[in-house]
Parts: sequence; C-alpha cells; structure tokens
Amino acid sequence: MATRASSGTGNAKAHKNAPKKSWHKGGCHCGAVAYEVRTAPEVELVDCNCSMCAKTGYLHLIVAKQDFKLVRGEEVLTAYTFNTGAAKHLFCSVCGIKSFYVPRSHPNDYSVNFRCLDAGEFTSIMTTEFDGKHWELHAGELSRLESN
Repeated sequence: MATRASSGTGNAKAHKNAPKKSWHKGGCHCGAVAYEVRTAPEVELVDCNCSMCAKTGYLHLIVAKQDFKLVRGEEVLTAYTFNTGAAKHLFCSVCGIKSFYVPRSHPNDYSVNFRCLDAGEFTSIMTTEFDGKHWELHAGELSRLESN
C-alpha cells in the first residue's frame, strides 16, 4: 500500500499519543442523510481502486460503531450488495450519494466517505492507496487499520 500525507494547520502528534477525539458532521448531497463521526484530528484514509470505489471517488475513513451517530435519514437509505454480499453499501435514495456503509474489511465498523464530512478541523490527513481490484490478495493489509 502506497501512502501520501497532507497536514492541515497545527502540530500533528504521533498516532500512538491518541489525541482527544471530537465529533464531525457529514452526510449526503441533498441533506436527507446526516450523521456525526468521532475521530482524532489526525486521520488515516484509504483510497481504494476497486470497481465501486474507483467509480465513485470514495475515500474511506474507518470509524468504530460507537463513534458513529446517524442523525437522520435511515428511512431514505437504500442498500446495495454485490460479489460476496459482505459489504452493505448504503445510498441516499433521494440524491444517490453513498456517504457511509458497512465495509467487508471491517464488518463491525463503518466506512465514512471523507469527502462527505465537514473536514475543516483535521490537522493531519494521511491517505493510503489500496489495491481493491485484487481484494482477496491484499485484504490482509486492511486489518492493520484501526478505527480512527
């Protein structure tokens, strides 16, 4: 997996120091789906090249279920599965945006599309490229990711 980093304002601490987490708002394009996620100010994203992520430009931010709150929109979410059916892709049935879902790699967590967050408060954003085209060969690389 290749990695590239981007720093915002402020001094980013090492991930092991576990800076205090704070809540960030996100959602779909039309606003029918809204949620909040709790993360540290330094996050690691995954840029996957699988058939789904490459076509949608999805940037994965893995968050633990306890760090995710759906504020509104459960009734407008539409689920889509393919291949093994393990991943539960959730789309807004109004605007079509997939702003979060249950990933195959972390079935007890959520993957939030970082591009759907109000991301102004992050001090460090690291993006790791993942070869999702060959998921079975590289899936083990994802296990090292902790929930942000």
